[in-house]
Amino acid sequence: MRDPYAVLGVDRKASEAEIKSAFRKLAKRFHPDRNKDDPKAKEKFGEANRAYEIVGDKQKRGQFDRGEIDAEGKPKFAGFEGFPGAGGDPLGAGGPFGGFEYRTTRSRGGAGFGDAEEILSSIFSGAGRRGFSGARNGPEPSLDVQAEARIEIGDLARGKANVTLENGRTLAFSLPPEAANGQVVRLAGQGRKAAGRKPGDLLISLRIAPHPRFTVSGADLRMNAALPLETAVNGGKIEVETVDGRISLAIPAWTDSGTVFRLKGKGLPKKRGGHGDLLVNAEIRLPAVRRHALESLFAKAETPR
Repeated sequence: MRDPYAVLGVDRKASEAEIKSAFRKLAKRFHPDRNKDDPKAKEKFGEANRAYEIVGDKQKRGQFDRGEIDAEGKPKFAGFEGFPGAGGDPLGAGGPFGGFEYRTTRSRGGAGFGDAEEILSSIFSGAGRRGFSGARNGPEPSLDVQAEARIEIGDLARGKANVTLENGRTLAFSLPPEAANGQVVRLAGQGRKAAGRKPGDLLISLRIAPHPRFTVSGADLRMNAALPLETAVNGGKIEVETVDGRISLAIPAWTDSGTVFRLKGKGLPKKRGGHGDLLVNAEIRLPAVRRHALESLFAKAETPR
């Protein structure tokens, strides 16, 4: 095997913490359960484990640094090569992954400062001394929680909404600007909890409720407004509803049906700050009461000369 320091990517003067940190990173990166289709990852994982067996143990590290054992942990003194247990695998070969060697460094008599099994168990949320059993049996169940929130136009305007969870708890959360139907908002750490594991997240799926007057278009709002025929011809003012209340909209004379008026800043919050607009589509409506004067006017207009 290569020099164990080189395998772990640390200097020979590295501290215990630096060695342990380097091993954790390599074990997490090349673990076979996370690289099932990469045979090289399996080899690198085994190599990192064997390297940590040497430099992750105070006694063995000292022996290696003094030249008493080689990178495989074999004694370098003449005459010991044939002694049972001195050659080959000093701790025995074979492991839970079969083809490569899995060996853990345990402190014997308080000499060691690292335990590969403990490190790997912590990486894969292992409990007690079960080693790789949890990793072999599949990933830990997710602690994330799925929820759905009904979002009203007023919620979008305020940038705030509430969601009710399965346990009956109601939680307030912030809405992203220009939120879209089906968008998922993640609240870190608000999911389920389990001993020894980082809390899961709450994943809120947004369902934007339809509004009887407004239609959402990004940060803009669209709406139709009834335009009396008399106002369309002579001009005047009509009242329109916005998310902030009712306002008066000036209508110029001879306004045709389908004319769109843009009310700046009367829409929803924008991603880059500010607010979108309210687009008002004017729809000419006939008077609610039949007016003989109006009917006579059009009748005269249709009379041939």
